Amino acid sequence: MSERAISLRRYLLAGILLPVGIFVVINAVSLYRKTLAAVNTAYDRTLLASAKSLGEQLDVQGYGDQAVLRAAVPYAALDTFEADNQSKLYYRVSSVRGELVSGFEELPFWRGQIPVKTSYAALVDFYDDRFRDQDVRVAVLLQPVASDSGLGMAVVQVAETLQLRQTLTRKILFDTLWQQAVLVLVIALVVALVVQGATRPVRRLSRELQDRPEGDLTPLPAAGAPRELLPLVDATNEVMTRLAHLLDNQKRFVRDTAHQLRTPLAVLKAQVQSARRGDVEPQQALREISDTVDRATGLANQMLSLAKVEQLRQQPDAPVTDWAQVVRGVALDLAPLVADKDLDFEIDTQPAPVRAHQWMLSELSRNLLHNAIKHSRSGGGLSVRVLADERAAALVVADSGPGIPAELQPRLFQPFSAGDVRSGSGLGLAISHEIVRALGGAIQLENREKHGHVQGLDATVRLPLAENGA
Repeated sequence: MSERAISLRRYLLAGILLPVGIFVVINAVSLYRKTLAAVNTAYDRTLLASAKSLGEQLDVQGYGDQAVLRAAVPYAALDTFEADNQSKLYYRVSSVRGELVSGFEELPFWRGQIPVKTSYAALVDFYDDRFRDQDVRVAVLLQPVASDSGLGMAVVQVAETLQLRQTLTRKILFDTLWQQAVLVLVIALVVALVVQGATRPVRRLSRELQDRPEGDLTPLPAAGAPRELLPLVDATNEVMTRLAHLLDNQKRFVRDTAHQLRTPLAVLKAQVQSARRGDVEPQQALREISDTVDRATGLANQMLSLAKVEQLRQQPDAPVTDWAQVVRGVALDLAPLVADKDLDFEIDTQPAPVRAHQWMLSELSRNLLHNAIKHSRSGGGLSVRVLADERAAALVVADSGPGIPAELQPRLFQPFSAGDVRSGSGLGLAISHEIVRALGGAIQLENREKHGHVQGLDATVRLPLAENGA
């Protein structure tokens, strides 16, 4: 089962909205906590003001341990500090020993300590408690009480239920979440529009490729494409160029094969029919059939070699091969042909490392040397040299043949352009030329003349040396 393709649009949306969403959530929590702390601070100040108001209505008789606190504080005095009907205020005024002076006796007496550091200019403490099965916030004020007849210390406690605080907290939370949700939706909409616009060139290129007719491998237009898409467009055009080249070679191979093999097959069929009718002697007929099969086989092998050159051209990182060793191996294989024509053969080589597949060097050397042997006159000379300088390696094959006719020179490296169709298929030089082109070299064929007469042909191939000989 193939993996599901990843949507670039969804990937971009997720990559942008996910961190934005996390940031919004963190920001919402932080904002909520800060706002809640501000609300608590405001309401705590209200509680402190209530406690101070109660403390200002106290009186005292006596000093020190003999001080007696008196208060006439009605519960209605706290009505002015109740913001609405949701919250209730309760109070208790006590001596420092916990003796009730006024207020709600069931409100637990404070047993804590005044903080060392406080934000208020008073001896005050705040804590959370439960009173009458409700959560309350309590402010405790140590209030000095002085009169003409006494001096003492009162403990004033004011408790407030948390309904109003909770209602306001929920309102703050919902408002914050609503605003953040709207913000996320706006960001998502903007991101979606931006991504839609940013991916429009990709969709346009995709439509152009889909709408193309079969076999259309023309380059994609790079004009108007975003800078980030140019490497993709260039790479696609490069691939399409290679595909077009491969298809052209394939079509040419099929066309040439069909054209060139048709003739020997027709000749072979005619020879078989002639032999069956008894037009020629059986042995002669077999010799003719054998010659035709040999020519067809050689033609097929050379056409396969021409196709293999293109295949190896597409393979990167060719190994470094010593051209001199390859040439010596080919010369050894063709030694029987040299001996049959009684040629004065001479070979001189020096190390020549080039970056190429061994088959390509062997095929190149074999074609040139085989042609030189075939066209050299019996008893003539044939020399092979492999030279190397700082930049290039060279193979020079000098034969003693008739050279190249003037009418053949313009189409020297075209396929099937042999001077004598009975002596070859005309693919040897074409294969050599394609190999040299694939290796980034150059090939040259020149008649060697002396006193106005052709003495032979010099075939020279130059290939770039491998860098650092490695």
